Amino acid sequence: MKIVYQRVSGASVMIEGRLHSEIAQGAVLLLAVEKGDDESILSWGARKCAELRAFADGERKMNLSLLDIGGEALVVSQFTLAAGVRKGRRPSFDKAADPAEAKGLYEFFCDELRGIGVGVKTGVFAAMMDVALVNSGPVTFIIERRNDE
Repeated sequence: MKIVYQRVSGASVMIEGRLHSEIAQGAVLLLAVEKGDDESILSWGARKCAELRAFADGERKMNLSLLDIGGEALVVSQFTLAAGVRKGRRPSFDKAADPAEAKGLYEFFCDELRGIGVGVKTGVFAAMMDVALVNSGPVTFIIERRNDE
């Protein structure tokens, strides 16, 4: 599993020129499900995203989480994060999970976030999307975990 977590003051997803979803203050979570990932890994990732202290408190220190500020998450499936680009010029997607399995785990991740108490908006799995965001800070984290860790 790989997640790019971006703290945002606003973000949206457009599909075929139409607004699909949008959030105000919160986080855009670009999620890649990889081969070997399971619900325990995605559950860990959801908890990490909900509780990560990425937002400033009154002293401008990153001491607040999405839960603390009542922020929302815009979760977008992005299999390209699983790409290997070390060799050649064409990305290899060998590490990406099978689409049917990835879709189920993506939906599980979103449900886990909701269960923790985070408001969740989504893109559409496997759709061509335009994601717009205002990265606040900028603050961006890479969250990764494999089944053998």
